[in-house]
Amino acid sequence: MDQIDRNLLNLIQADFPLVKEPYRELGRLLGLEEVVVIARLERLCKSGALRRLGGVFDYRKLGYSGTLCAVHVEPERVKDAAAYINSFPGVTHNYLREHHYNMWFTVLAENGEKLDEILGLIRENTGVREIMELPAERVFKIKVNFNLE
Repeated sequence: MDQIDRNLLNLIQADFPLVKEPYRELGRLLGLEEVVVIARLERLCKSGALRRLGGVFDYRKLGYSGTLCAVHVEPERVKDAAAYINSFPGVTHNYLREHHYNMWFTVLAENGEKLDEILGLIRENTGVREIMELPAERVFKIKVNFNLE
């Protein structure tokens, strides 16, 4: 990762341009062509340095339903279960923990019925017997920017 990559990552964390051609604007700010910005972001994604590029919205204000889920997955099935769970576009996080409930993920859906449908499909197709749903009672939003200078 060079200084241009660091500058680009700093920009997209704090000041992503909300314009019709954001990558062109990022390029203008950095003295790069739009295609170079896109290529750099693709490379950063492929390398794992950049995991996700997208907006953060309050799903409740948009009418969506969501929950944090904890499940027990047999160790030999973790990879397959994670791949299936992650195939749903509403799954925003999925990680392993050292606990009986060894896989935790968050899932969002258009409404409560769709959320129940997704969780039912996960039960049916992963062999998970129990999904512990832990919907947020209070919302804590922590903004974290990593200064890469």
